[in-house]
Amino acid sequence: MPKPKSKLNKRPSWDEYFLEIAKVVAKRSTCDRAHVGAVIAKNKVILSTGYNGAPRGLAHCDDIGHEIIDGHCIRTAHAEANAIAQAAKNGTPIEGASIYLTISPCYDCFKVMVNAGIKEVVYGNFYMSRYEASKAVLTLSKKTGVKLTEFKKAGLTKSDDRVAKNT
Repeated sequence: MPKPKSKLNKRPSWDEYFLEIAKVVAKRSTCDRAHVGAVIAKNKVILSTGYNGAPRGLAHCDDIGHEIIDGHCIRTAHAEANAIAQAAKNGTPIEGASIYLTISPCYDCFKVMVNAGIKEVVYGNFYMSRYEASKAVLTLSKKTGVKLTEFKKAGLTKSDDRVAKNT
């Protein structure tokens, strides 16, 4: 007779598992304005990770301060761009993979994900720094077929529900 499942030992879903890892990756961030983490996975295997920070060999925001233009720190590369760059540097194909982010992607990073062959973007928190850019991400998601999902503990909720509330 099978043993009943214990509520104490509930295993996380794969989405929750990869998002929790992205939260740990975010702790490596070198820009204290936002700690963002990314995990690229395919077939339940991690292919690459990234966090936001200055390019290799350059000073970090945490050490010398921020370089702000139009309200955004431009010293750092975004977590998702770093994860994609890390995969490319190591020769790891990511075509058809999913990317897990601690916050929703910006428009520029979403375009890079589309071109890199990412097929699904799952994020933990909606980040609306520039609303029109957030709407543009949703529009591009629909045009390209790249699935864009906001993760919620109770289940998965489409991000367009969240964006629609802000219109």
